[in-house]
Amino acid sequence: MAKRAFAVCAHPDDIEFMMAGTLIRLQELGYEVHYMTIANGALGGNMMSWQALADQRMQEAMNACKVIGAIYHPPVTGDLEVFYNFETLAKVVKVMREVDPEIVLTHGPYDYMEDHTCAGRLAVSAAFARGMGNFRTVSVPPVDTDVAVYHSVPLSLKDQLNRPVIPELFVDVTSTMEKKKAMLSCHVTQKQWLDESQKLNAYIDDMVDRAAFMGKRSGFCDYAEGWNRHNPCGFCAEDFDPLSVIARPAKA
Repeated sequence: MAKRAFAVCAHPDDIEFMMAGTLIRLQELGYEVHYMTIANGALGGNMMSWQALADQRMQEAMNACKVIGAIYHPPVTGDLEVFYNFETLAKVVKVMREVDPEIVLTHGPYDYMEDHTCAGRLAVSAAFARGMGNFRTVSVPPVDTDVAVYHSVPLSLKDQLNRPVIPELFVDVTSTMEKKKAMLSCHVTQKQWLDESQKLNAYIDDMVDRAAFMGKRSGFCDYAEGWNRHNPCGFCAEDFDPLSVIARPAKA
């Protein structure tokens, strides 16, 4: 059975901006890759009704998954409804057990946006609760496998207090940039909305610029994604660091 990597974010297109390159690199190593946004994206524009936009953004996320053959998992709540509560956590625990990943990629606790911060907390707690047989309401049996959690750099590249987030690890995603762009281009509603407000092709260019910034910071590649490893206590052994196959510190 293939090893599994699970990207868990807040909104449709969050994965494409800051995580998809790493997911693609892991897939090339034989990982089965999974994709989930906890929120449905219904507040990401004013071009249609709440439900219509939620449906459209789900389809766009599914289309992005098809670009790389990722397994899609649907959202469980709405935008600005990503709260750290038991009801939402139980839904994420269910999916986490179904996937049973070796690697979880998610937002960091330092992210600038509350939906992102809460989504990261939910992903971390769901991974922690994967083996708790007495966790209430979840019908999927617990799993007892090691899992390593890694936190992405925020889209803003800064934390809630506008301070730069410095990753400890970088993944060279130069070879994945065309697929990253193809995945992001699937989010048509967001591209249209941001291109109209920020000029032609701002959406794609913005993602490329961020990857180039991370690449320059790494000191060893043109385009990169940055990561911080979560404390392994309760998740895996101290030396269980599967992302290290493709991630390394900045060049001195």
